[in-house]
Amino acid sequence: MLKQIPNILTLGRLVLTVVFLIMILFAPRYYVDDEIPFPGFLDVAFILFVVSGLTDIFDGMAARRLGVTSKFGRMLDPLVDKILVCGAFICFALIGQPKLFDFDDTTLAVIHWSVAGILIAREAYVTVLRHIAEAKGINFAATASGKIKMFTQIFAIGTVVIKMAHVQTAAWGYWFTAVTFTIMIVVTVFSGLRATQRSSWKQAATKS
Repeated sequence: MLKQIPNILTLGRLVLTVVFLIMILFAPRYYVDDEIPFPGFLDVAFILFVVSGLTDIFDGMAARRLGVTSKFGRMLDPLVDKILVCGAFICFALIGQPKLFDFDDTTLAVIHWSVAGILIAREAYVTVLRHIAEAKGINFAATASGKIKMFTQIFAIGTVVIKMAHVQTAAWGYWFTAVTFTIMIVVTVFSGLRATQRSSWKQAATKS
C-alpha cells in the first residue's frame, strides 16, 4: 500500500486540477458591475491550485523515499502537469483573461491564444520525445530546465488568478503580468529546445 502513495497523490492532484479548471471557467459568472471581482470564489480556486502544487512536491518526495519510481509514475506525473498548465491557459483564453493595459478584445484574444498555443506545442513536442525514449527503455525524467519551466508556468497561472481576484485594473498588475508571461514564454521555448540536446534523447534517437 505504501508503494502506491506517490500514484495516489498524483491521481489526487489530477482531481484537484480538474476542479480548479472548472472554477476558472465559471469565474466570470462571479463578476459584478464594473468588473469588480468576487474574490472569495477565486481565492478558493487559488487554494486548490496551491494544494495541487504541494501534492506534486510530496508525490516526488514519497517516490524517492520509498524507492518506487517507475515508468508509470514518470509518464503520469508530467501528464497531470500538462493538463494543469495547458488547461489553465486554454481556460484563461476562453474567458478572456488576463486583461492587459487598454488592449481591445481582439488583441487580447490573439495574445491569450498565442500563449496557449506555444505552451501546447512545446508540451506536445517534448511528450513525443519522452514517449520515444521511454519506448526504447531510456529514462527521460525531468531536468533542471524543465523544472524551471514548470515553476514559471505555475507562477504565471497563480499571477493571473490573483490579478483576476484582487488587482484587475491596477497598472502595476498589468506590467507584472506582462513581464511574467514574457519570462514564461522564453523559458518554455528554451526548455523545449534543450530537450533535443539531452543525452538520453540522443541515445534514444540512435538506438535501434
